[in-house]
Amino acid sequence: MAYPTYHNLIGGQWLPAASGKTILNLNPANHADVVGAFPASAAEDVAHAVAAAKEAYVTWRLVPAPKRAEILVRAGALLQQRKEQYARDMTREMGKVLAETRGDVQEAIDEAFYVAGEGRRLFGHTTPSELPNKFAMSVRMPVGVVGLITPWNFPMAIPSWKLFPALVAGNTCVIKPATDTPLSTFNLVQTLVDAGLPPGVVNIVTGRGSTVGESLVEHPDVRAISFTGSSAVGSFVGQRAAATFKAVSLEMGGKNAQIVMNDANLELALDGALWGAFGTTGQRCTATSRILLQKGIAAEFTAKFVKRAKALKVGDGLDESVHVGPQVNAGQIETSAKYVEIALAEGARLLAGGHALTQGSYGHGCFFEPTIFAGVTPAMRIAREEVFGPVVSLIEFDSFEEAVRIANSIDYGLSTALYTKDVNRAFTAIRDLEAGITYINAPTIGAEVHLPFGGVKHTGNGHREGLGALDFFTTWKAVYVDYSDKLQRAQIDNAE
Repeated sequence: MAYPTYHNLIGGQWLPAASGKTILNLNPANHADVVGAFPASAAEDVAHAVAAAKEAYVTWRLVPAPKRAEILVRAGALLQQRKEQYARDMTREMGKVLAETRGDVQEAIDEAFYVAGEGRRLFGHTTPSELPNKFAMSVRMPVGVVGLITPWNFPMAIPSWKLFPALVAGNTCVIKPATDTPLSTFNLVQTLVDAGLPPGVVNIVTGRGSTVGESLVEHPDVRAISFTGSSAVGSFVGQRAAATFKAVSLEMGGKNAQIVMNDANLELALDGALWGAFGTTGQRCTATSRILLQKGIAAEFTAKFVKRAKALKVGDGLDESVHVGPQVNAGQIETSAKYVEIALAEGARLLAGGHALTQGSYGHGCFFEPTIFAGVTPAMRIAREEVFGPVVSLIEFDSFEEAVRIANSIDYGLSTALYTKDVNRAFTAIRDLEAGITYINAPTIGAEVHLPFGGVKHTGNGHREGLGALDFFTTWKAVYVDYSDKLQRAQIDNAE
């Protein structure tokens, strides 16, 4: 069966990897469907792309920010026109259902229009000087060439979170998309090119993280790295980037808890749990992987939750009747299966799922049943370690204070949710839950582009996507204009 071959985008030209080698992009719902062949790049290709970005930076940084933003406006309009095709491409390469891939493209559309507005809001500060006849201000400056390393689960939304603010701030970019899902990043960048982005401002280099990603992190001309992925890889990225004093933004894992109190709207909490646990086949850093149930509602919630999970239809995401698509690759299936074994060995009770689906049409892809464990204690590995699959743990508790302690007892701190009708508990949870995101009466997933996105502890290093991204992609410069026509020495001539 014929399939297309794609190339790296370097300096405005589509070029194969220097080695000539490629990696096949397979549909996780049907491995007979080859989405395309993409370059298996190496350090030489990264160096070429960084050089192109460095050259483009000379002129791109001088384009007024409102003019840079106009390209994003045009790109957003083009994304709207291409939304359905890009969503279908994404479902083929990533697997999640069409409703979700349409949402992924929509997030890029929202990000384009949101960040375009920032082109006229790259505000600095003016402040009185301590000396007479002297003007003082601070202004934002671009960082330079930035490296972007993005994951496979949101292959257009997350690249847009990084690319768009980096561009409007005046930086040039080299992006390494996830090996499993490069086409969606190609579609996003092609849209920018069609909207008028000059050559070399954004460059794409595909390949393995151990070659392309590492080369990008270590390249001396790359001034900053924005990474989204696992905590283990993020730790490596942070350490290697530190050797060349790069700024690093890390958005990593989660083990997110939904707390359900006795007074909660139970049907609403069930809706949220089902979506939070099994949306994107559990392959979200914000997925609901722990459901904490107050004992008064635990039995009823559990019975209804298991019944509804078993009714979910698993299959090809291009089928509009499917609720849960495949996992992205065989390695993710192995991880889900491994954690099922770990949970059973720890004494958890398997209430639903627990197996890879391999019969019939399932045998051509990577499918795993929606899986629920009860009898889970906070100390179990299944309650503490990120699975990144459709596997959820039910944990019972007595008091609200105990629920907060359980929620906070892990190494991660990305997203949390509380279902209650008690406004006092709601605001206490907002204060006390250790996470970058807290939802009240909504599931742990569903970020909006104009709010800060990121977490604490092993989830992140303090930077944020969305609101706050411009703080990472710009650097401050202090400016002093002395019009006194004489030497004035701060902290010396102004002293009594």
